[in-house]
Amino acid sequence: MTKKKKPDNVVYNVETQKYDASLKTYATNVGAPFIEATDTVAWKKRSINKLNHKVKTRFNEIKEQYEQLMQEFDTNRLINNAKFSFEPIIGQHYHLYMRENGEHFLSIIAPNECHFNSLGSFYLNADQIWEKVV
Repeated sequence: MTKKKKPDNVVYNVETQKYDASLKTYATNVGAPFIEATDTVAWKKRSINKLNHKVKTRFNEIKEQYEQLMQEFDTNRLINNAKFSFEPIIGQHYHLYMRENGEHFLSIIAPNECHFNSLGSFYLNADQIWEKVV
């Protein structure tokens, strides 16, 4: 008994002995629409580049905020550890100086009114955080 060969336009799987045109990932007859695989590699590369740029930008923003916070912390620690014999008033400007022995002190006297070694002028804000005055 010989098996009769199917025509070329009929999709028949001889191994499973079934018609499987609907299971194919490609067009199987002349009237089927043209299927073109889209190139997703370029889209993926663009997406990866955008994500990398976004992450790098956000990281730099967070790093800058961290550095600013640490600068604020160091400034406040320095002033709070300095010697002063008055209670600072919120909204007022004060001046930080260093003595010859390395000791820091806070004063209401401006640098142009004295000859101390000035480390800067500072402002006490409403949150009782010291801000450097430029």
